[in-house]
Amino acid sequence: MRTIVVANGELGDAAILRARLAGWPEARVIAADGGSTNCLELGLQPEITVGDLDSLDPSIRSELEAGGANLLSSPARKDQIDLELALLHAREIGANRVVVLGALGGRLDMTLANVLLLTHPRLSELDLQLWHGDQTAWILRPPGGDVNGEAGDLLSLIPLGGDVPRVLTHGLEYPLRNETLSFGPARGVSNMLTGRTARVELRAGLLLAVHTPVNPSHIGGV
Repeated sequence: MRTIVVANGELGDAAILRARLAGWPEARVIAADGGSTNCLELGLQPEITVGDLDSLDPSIRSELEAGGANLLSSPARKDQIDLELALLHAREIGANRVVVLGALGGRLDMTLANVLLLTHPRLSELDLQLWHGDQTAWILRPPGGDVNGEAGDLLSLIPLGGDVPRVLTHGLEYPLRNETLSFGPARGVSNMLTGRTARVELRAGLLLAVHTPVNPSHIGGV
């Protein structure tokens, strides 16, 4: 089941996101608290809004309730951020492919926390991506995977949680041949696709993959 989860951060280029979402007409929509405002900007009607609801403007709340949204309120004092609650709820209702919008911008700590939710152990079985305008981020786990796009597209590979040894790539301008991407140095940033498909292989660890198309009309990813 495809599910769109919308957070309260910046969307990037909203027009590009609306075009990308045209391929998800039957997806369920979950808002993380104030992400409901972003939903309305994108022309989405959330069926569920999750969180402590402290960022929800009263007029937006009334609009959501009029549209039939279910508001799932949680305590303000809690161990999870609102986006985490929304993603866990998506998993609970049977989502298997999830795209997250509005996860970046504003507070640096929240941006980092939102991106690192891609590594959440309870979400590891989901096909989980973060979209910001035309950019796509996801986690590559062993054995790796393909990246689809166009020649000249940027692909960054950033180790998370430690070094990632024996990385092998195909179809990238700067190939890796069973080499280590070390945690900390930025060696894996701003590589480029040489054709429409690249492949990244790894035997251990986690890589944050970020795909940025050279031409936004040809948006690829995994």
